[in-house]
Amino acid sequence: MNGVMTFSELANFIWSVADLLRGDYKRADYGKIILPFTLLRRLECVLEPTKAKVFGGRPPARRLQARRLRQDYPALHPPAPLGVRARAH
Repeated sequence: MNGVMTFSELANFIWSVADLLRGDYKRADYGKIILPFTLLRRLECVLEPTKAKVFGGRPPARRLQARRLRQDYPALHPPAPLGVRARAH
């Protein structure tokens, strides 16, 4: 083989890997759950070169959102177990 896969060979390979990774998901649900995450990951990889420009040095929004949630709803975030130091924010 010359290292180039046809479309159908590539599709069959992808689905064989998907079957291995599917785990407890039913085949009918797989496309609704796993494939969208695969698409999001691919978009993240494609957009990686522009990530620094987009964020402009700011921390990602999810980190800021988690920090706000800890401040606004401390009861949802129990203290660290004994012997574990809390991280500085």
